[in-house]
Amino acid sequence: MDLKCALEECSMALNLFLNNKFSEALELLRPWSKDSMYHALGYSTILVMQAAMTFEQQDIQMGISTMKEALQTCQRFRKRNTVVESLSNLVSKQSADQLSEEEMHAEICYAECLLQKAALTFVQDENMINFIKGGLKIRTSYQIYKECHQVLQMTQGNKSKTETYYQFEGGVKLGIGAFNLMLSLLPGRILRLLEFIGFSGNRELGLCQLREGASGSSLRAILCTFTLLVYHTYVSLILGTGEANLQEADSLLEPYLHKFPNGSIILFYAARIDILKGNFEKAQLRFQECIAAQQEWKQIHHLCYWELMWCCTFQQNWLQAYRYADLLSKESRWSKAIYVFQKAAILCMLPEDDLERTGEDIVSLFRQVDGLKQRIAGKSIPTEKFAVRKARRYASSQPVKLILPALEMMYVWNGFAIVGKRADLTESLLVTIEKEETALQNETNHNEYYMDDVCMLQLLKGLCLKHLGRLMQAELCFSKVVQSEKQIKYDSYLVPFTLYELGLLYKQQDEREKAIRYIETAKNNYKEYSMESRLHFRIHAALDSLKVSPASTP
Repeated sequence: MDLKCALEECSMALNLFLNNKFSEALELLRPWSKDSMYHALGYSTILVMQAAMTFEQQDIQMGISTMKEALQTCQRFRKRNTVVESLSNLVSKQSADQLSEEEMHAEICYAECLLQKAALTFVQDENMINFIKGGLKIRTSYQIYKECHQVLQMTQGNKSKTETYYQFEGGVKLGIGAFNLMLSLLPGRILRLLEFIGFSGNRELGLCQLREGASGSSLRAILCTFTLLVYHTYVSLILGTGEANLQEADSLLEPYLHKFPNGSIILFYAARIDILKGNFEKAQLRFQECIAAQQEWKQIHHLCYWELMWCCTFQQNWLQAYRYADLLSKESRWSKAIYVFQKAAILCMLPEDDLERTGEDIVSLFRQVDGLKQRIAGKSIPTEKFAVRKARRYASSQPVKLILPALEMMYVWNGFAIVGKRADLTESLLVTIEKEETALQNETNHNEYYMDDVCMLQLLKGLCLKHLGRLMQAELCFSKVVQSEKQIKYDSYLVPFTLYELGLLYKQQDEREKAIRYIETAKNNYKEYSMESRLHFRIHAALDSLKVSPASTP
């Protein structure tokens, strides 16, 4: 099968995929997946997407092993010489002419497979070690992309540009773009390790390359679009400061919504964008459409349940939120510990009679959490570790109840940045928090968790006040947490996270120096607390937005 036919067939498979015909797309690609690099790449990419969506161990293993086969297929089409030679020779003056078109595409497909394999390793675990372990694979991929980028620049002036040339160009933009974007997210200490092996991440360059790729007509345009959408709708929230570029996300998705009105992946992103705008009611309808659009990939339903659970949480519709958490804990294998914790945390928010009607036992649910945690690549998952730690309060024969655990979890996923778009709902959350605060103050005999609970409520209260524009009151709440540092016994994460929030508050008021000082304190003075790596990602994004060069920190 020649390159042109392979590209055409892969384009057909992509359309099937976006129309929810997932197994038909795989069937179309499978027969040639050992003999054509584009079929190999397409086939393994779909499986990698499935793995990234399900987070199920077997899918991740399957994705990785199919990627290995795809790498072998691409390898057969690459220029016959050693890797070291190819890296130094690929871009000599005459090399751009010496590489056949097929060899150019083989380089780009090989690099793409390597990158996806490395990304899967990263998806497996937020932990840094894995990223560095995969560093060499990623490095080879990165080198190839850099070489291909040079080939592209050398051949830019050539008159006879074929369709396959534009496909090659799309591949280069996807790679250079995704690489720069991914690396620009990494906190300084990791990037310094990676720079040592020749990496550097430039966010603006990454976004620019991906935008160019997304606006082209190559096979990779949709991948550039998805990369940008994941960045705007998830990464910038969970690992960033929570400021998403929704205008761009909207305009990227628009043409696909017209072309694939029932495409479940497209509908999912449309609903996610609605959530980020604060249109929770509209988002809920869209997620229901997305669920109804296909039955083949149940995992897409699970992603919808997760989002719907948060929609209901933002609206404090606890009974409905519980139903989605319950569905997830029964159907999805992504993270049983998180789901069961989340279910129990939501039940804590229900009035007594509603709770009785569910027939659930909160204490026994919290006690299950510890046994459900997973280890991936020998490491536990940070959010699971956090849930396990919080659930320990129910382990003894005299359980000590958690205070507003569903809202604390909402903070962990940066949900206050989302619900903050809606003053009405933020106001209601504030009422809930203040009610709990009063109840806690009125308790006569304080348990050992008393100060931890007081501080956690102050943090959550400060976040609500901040989003309601009551900045001085927010500052007072945050300051109380920092001043109580010595009295906090268990939740040591509260102080660094609150310092970071104080920094963002000062940033909002244009007190740049003060903002930097507080965020740097959170970064440099605290270690060994829950979700440390997540905060370091957020700190990196915040300092980046304040345009501080990482070099200025020790």
